[in-house]
Amino acid sequence: MVLFLVGITVAVNNSSHDNQTAENPTHQGAHVLPSTLVISLLLIIVVLLTIYCLRFKNHRKALVTSVDKKIPNGFMEEQGEQTVVLLPRSPSPSKRYFPIPLDSLEEEYRIRSADDGKLFREEFNSLPCYYHLGSFEEASREHNREKNRYPNILPYDHSRVVLSHLDGHPCSDYINASYIDGFKEKNKFIAAQGPKLETVADFWRMVWEQKTATIVMLTNLKERKEDKCFQYWPEKGCWMYGNIRVAMEDCIVLVDYTIRKFCVQYQGSDGPRAPRLVTQLHFTSWPDFGVPFSPIGMLKFLKKVKAVNPSYAGAIVVHCSAGVGRTGTFIVIDSMIDMMHMEQRVDVFGFVSRIREQRCQLIQTDMQYSFIYQALLEYYLYGDTELDVCSLEGHLHRLHNTRAPHDRLGLEEEFRKLTNVRIMKENMRTGNLPANMKKNRVLQIIPYDFNRVILSVKRGQEFTDYINASFIDGYRQKDYFIATQAPLSHTVDDFWRMVWEWRCHSIVMLTELKEREQEKCFQYWPSEGSVIFEDYTVELTGDSLCDTFTLKDMMLTYRPEKQSQHVRLFHFHGWPEIGIPAEGRGMIDLIAAVQRQQQQSGNRPIIVHCSAGAGRTGTFIALSNILERVKAEGLLDVFQTVKSLRMQRPHMVQTVEQYDFCYRVVQDFVDIFSDYANFK
Repeated sequence: MVLFLVGITVAVNNSSHDNQTAENPTHQGAHVLPSTLVISLLLIIVVLLTIYCLRFKNHRKALVTSVDKKIPNGFMEEQGEQTVVLLPRSPSPSKRYFPIPLDSLEEEYRIRSADDGKLFREEFNSLPCYYHLGSFEEASREHNREKNRYPNILPYDHSRVVLSHLDGHPCSDYINASYIDGFKEKNKFIAAQGPKLETVADFWRMVWEQKTATIVMLTNLKERKEDKCFQYWPEKGCWMYGNIRVAMEDCIVLVDYTIRKFCVQYQGSDGPRAPRLVTQLHFTSWPDFGVPFSPIGMLKFLKKVKAVNPSYAGAIVVHCSAGVGRTGTFIVIDSMIDMMHMEQRVDVFGFVSRIREQRCQLIQTDMQYSFIYQALLEYYLYGDTELDVCSLEGHLHRLHNTRAPHDRLGLEEEFRKLTNVRIMKENMRTGNLPANMKKNRVLQIIPYDFNRVILSVKRGQEFTDYINASFIDGYRQKDYFIATQAPLSHTVDDFWRMVWEWRCHSIVMLTELKEREQEKCFQYWPSEGSVIFEDYTVELTGDSLCDTFTLKDMMLTYRPEKQSQHVRLFHFHGWPEIGIPAEGRGMIDLIAAVQRQQQQSGNRPIIVHCSAGAGRTGTFIALSNILERVKAEGLLDVFQTVKSLRMQRPHMVQTVEQYDFCYRVVQDFVDIFSDYANFK
């Protein structure tokens, strides 16, 4: 404002000076008035901009810390480095949503999902916030402020976890964690923030004092280059956290989650206490924004949590980063499945309302809220289809001999449920572009945009990043397979470009070049010597015949850089276009051979193709994943394995015969290789 007044004064003085010299103008004086006015005007603009920026900054700060802030759809609970965006106030606090009987769940989900989930948003925004019900005195104390990851996510005094007091350390009984009830079990869970460097010792002290045997971790250590949780466990060996010794015992990495087992022991002044086993289940497939694409992985994870947690143990510790969004989502799904079994209904609204009295802001976005319903519907429609290998034979007998409704065999009825998996044509935009249509062998089998294999764009050529191929998850690794169609004469260059750019060393071919006198695959390798495909030279270096498949070793050279890599083609014979192989032993041998090759070549994606890249391709990938799990856990879930594949690429495992073949090959595997020796 001072600058503003100075500017006006200068303008007035200059104006007076101009009037005094008007009768005797000079060349220099003629420019004084315009120059002065321009300078004054610029000063005024600068002052006004400064005032505006200061007011805008203060306004933004107020918004971030206000409970009236509206949450952007699809964001997770951790918004910003310092604070979490708080929940909106309920627009209609008196509105009540009643429990839903299970036989109405599918229809209620459909109604709420309409119009881009409008009714889900309304229901979510009607949840009470309960800020007035509790105090945050302990969490707000000066000594405890640094222990909170987010200053606006604090535990209520009445439900916080109270640690034992350490002599000489004021406020040492505080940790940012709250007791949360299960459906019928009081204080079944502890909802906690992800430990900080300063609170790791407190975290393990809580685990020990609460007799916790299971930790559920729902965030990665870093997301979007931001720290979400400090690594509170040793990678190997052991480490001391305060008075708690934590030793790594075992670590199993799976596609959706990792299981770590720790030996935990309290080292007191009077000597060590008896050690305890603590299992951490770390769900790694929650995306940076929003929620998992499918609830299948979360339901498998939840079942594993229930299985490993001993009945005698204390509360299950559940944490994400802030301990409210993903943490609340997990707790609600678990509790509502319990309600499903006990009362044949679910009450998501009522339960979330109840547990928000124990920790503020549980369930952070409407996307998380609708994901809860999606998971419950998935569980209700398909149930628990997991089998122990010991019960496989009896299950197969029931599938083949039990009559289902409408006089259909049980196996056919189970497969029919898979056809309910909707083909998401709206997610096939790239493959349906006019420039890419001619690159598709079968117009009904086009990769989804979210997991399609993307090639580098050729300079000056649009749409050259497309190939009809999809990344598919394996049992232990994401994107472990590439499911693709057999190359056409005009896509064979792209095929080898894909092999090179994604550094693939294994190709599994499940079709013949011709079947029933029709071309099913362009021969993309040389019969002898070498062949050139654009920038790539493919040289045949070895050719051998096994019982049911041919092995071809090739050297792929990228000529512009004069670099090469080894590629092995596994060409399986005896799988007709219509029908299935005569026996399963050959498929077991093929899968074992491919896995051995992968271990030697570095586990890059395995390219799998038949003709269209769906039926036989999907069956091979399904069997690879199923047998890998049988080997590791002694469990299988043919239905959910195939369902998951169909959500990643349309029509995977195309016929009921192929579906039945999956079961029969697993039974053959159990009968022939009960010691799993050929997979080791």
